[in-house]
Amino acid sequence: MSSLSKKIDFALLFTVKNANPNGDPLNGNRPRENYEGYGIVSDVCIKRKIRNRLQDMGECIFVQSSDRSDDGCNSLSERAKSYELLQDAVKQNNEELYKELACKKWFDVRCFGQVFAFKGDSLSVGVRGPVSIHHAVSLNPIDISSMQITKSVNSEAKDKKASDTMGMKHMVTFGLYLVKGSINHQLATKTGFSDDDAEKIKEALRTLFINDASSARPDGSLEVKKLYWWKHNNAMGQYSSAKVHQSLKIRIKDGIEFPNSFDDFEIDVEPLEGLELEIIEGI
Repeated sequence: MSSLSKKIDFALLFTVKNANPNGDPLNGNRPRENYEGYGIVSDVCIKRKIRNRLQDMGECIFVQSSDRSDDGCNSLSERAKSYELLQDAVKQNNEELYKELACKKWFDVRCFGQVFAFKGDSLSVGVRGPVSIHHAVSLNPIDISSMQITKSVNSEAKDKKASDTMGMKHMVTFGLYLVKGSINHQLATKTGFSDDDAEKIKEALRTLFINDASSARPDGSLEVKKLYWWKHNNAMGQYSSAKVHQSLKIRIKDGIEFPNSFDDFEIDVEPLEGLELEIIEGI
């Protein structure tokens, strides 16, 4: 299969309502925010959701969640060492063959890249992937509400004490988040990432929050609203990714101080000559 034919840039808009899209374990699992009060969802979190969606779509994924392992492997090392052809490449000390085999087998390796450095292997290999994703940032300062909850579980054996324990639950009241990303043609040629693979990434983004519900993120509390997909007319791209992303203009409508829905924002896209734009509705 031929590699990606043209550079692609994309932007994703999603809303969060009464949910915690990405808790910070160093801050009591409160939703992440920057010093100016804008919400953050890390790029690592976004990639995890993309991997999960690709796995749901039947793709072979290297970096799997422990609760989603579909091959019986409990670690990345175990997964790599269970692939016999890959271990033959280690024995041959053939780094290029190792990269080729890993990219061909695992979608996320040829997409995001991966470092293969495991104890006992004589070969350490790094793969740079063509798909780069920024962390998501809210377009409005977020308001975080917190509530104290009672967890009625006997997690510890305690004498003369009730089984109930106290905890805290935090959520973003409302936020519109923007994710920016790009797919680089030059790196795609090195990993074998194809136009067909790009279409699968597009579908994974459109359906990002399917099968992603949890206590912190109830079904429907996170919703993909729009996916903007720019396809350049050549391999290198006729505009920089920064200029493409800046062509998306988003602002809060006049008279609205505290937005609480997607309709409270005004969105325009500045046309760039020769650049093909597809606007896709979220599921």
